[in-house]
Amino acid sequence: MSLTSDKPDAETAALEVDNVRYAFGDRVAVDDIGFRIAPGTFTIMLGLNGAGKTTLFSLITRLFVARQGRVRIFGYDVARQSSQALSRLGVVFQQPTLDQDLTVRQSLRYHGRLHGLSRREIRERSERELARIGLADRLNDRVRALSGGQRRRIEIARALLHRPQLMLLDEPTVGLDVDSRTALLSYARKLCREDGVAMLWATHLIDEVDPDDPLLVLHRGRLEMDGRARELCRAQGTDEVAGAFQKLTGVEAG
Repeated sequence: MSLTSDKPDAETAALEVDNVRYAFGDRVAVDDIGFRIAPGTFTIMLGLNGAGKTTLFSLITRLFVARQGRVRIFGYDVARQSSQALSRLGVVFQQPTLDQDLTVRQSLRYHGRLHGLSRREIRERSERELARIGLADRLNDRVRALSGGQRRRIEIARALLHRPQLMLLDEPTVGLDVDSRTALLSYARKLCREDGVAMLWATHLIDEVDPDDPLLVLHRGRLEMDGRARELCRAQGTDEVAGAFQKLTGVEAG
């Protein structure tokens, strides 16, 4: 069926970015980018700081309006069918967005009400998500009492309350220690496997990429590679993603 149909089917891309371009004055931040992400897949977008990852996420979420190209979420055009498209989307932004003076319960309740959930739905879904991330006993704690890794997990739990089919995570592990990064990445991959959620995970950290991951390499606003990570290595004649990234872009990643 057509991607512009009212009811997307199982074959419709979770996310389709089609020839999108965006500039800040004379500086082009996103330059004619296009790619598709299949439902239920965990896709990594790898790029250095300033590559255009956050700008692209802002275009997908319609914080910025694309002057060229189209963005579709499960077939719904973000510009023309915003409510249908964005209702299927959950987002964890690069900068933390939890109010540190609220309790975990209050943070989740506020988000749930914004999405029109009933008190019962909010309570049941909050308890489920917190149990899955091992923080069920922190429901009444204030956010400021949590560690950085715990806060990130709460942000993911919050983004899942309205049961989105697509999640965007912009540098979600920045500032976390190695163990916290590993745990968060493992949890995200598990959500894709068990819940069928599609995820686009933006990072500048090479060690977060597995060889079998679908990989998008973004560099200076341009999409330099779209395929499996192992394909990048093969194309660049190296066994390691770090070396392949450096050969492709001419710079080292973290």
